[in-house]
Amino acid sequence: MKIEIENYKASRSYLPEAGQHIIAHQQDEQIVVYQAYNPSIASFAVANQILGGSAYSYNRMSWIKPNFLWMMYRCGWGEKHNQERVLALWINKSVFEEILANAVLSSYNPKYYLNQEVWKNELATKEVRLQWDPDHDPAGNKLTRRAIQLGLKGKMLEQFGKHQLNLIEDITDFVKEQKLLLDKGHSDQLSVPVERVCNIDNPVLKERTGIEG
Repeated sequence: MKIEIENYKASRSYLPEAGQHIIAHQQDEQIVVYQAYNPSIASFAVANQILGGSAYSYNRMSWIKPNFLWMMYRCGWGEKHNQERVLALWINKSVFEEILANAVLSSYNPKYYLNQEVWKNELATKEVRLQWDPDHDPAGNKLTRRAIQLGLKGKMLEQFGKHQLNLIEDITDFVKEQKLLLDKGHSDQLSVPVERVCNIDNPVLKERTGIEG
């Protein structure tokens, strides 16, 4: 596995306890985002290093999550139906920022939009949805900190799935190993990907998307 890991308890000291932050595994100019799929879609993705195949649809919205434990909460550590295989998708940070730049919040918030008409216009024209949701600990408990997830559709999704992925890595075995530790009550031994706050240098982009810090 290319992803570097560390002890979960040790990792907590590097992360903020509250606020809206992009927390992700990063190496050089790359960042990792996660998705969980059924075996058919995942096998095609790993074998071909693109998203596609007969079981995959580019006509739907597809959500990416840079935060490992938020992905684990969402897919039930790979035990939810049609989310049995967990994939780590490596992309350039510039690609991630491009996705952010094309994002609109999935629900109206006057803090980020002049009025509802402005928000509705962006909702109708942009192909990326942004949500801030409560982050979760390994047991699935909500945290004060909020995690980002981004939904892609249309041309943005096709560009992402076919042209912007540097590596698709199947981390299902790692996920299962960590879930087994949790089930046995060995949370002190739990490992997670090394994740830190991803700094976005563009102040306008940070303000538009609600990134704090």
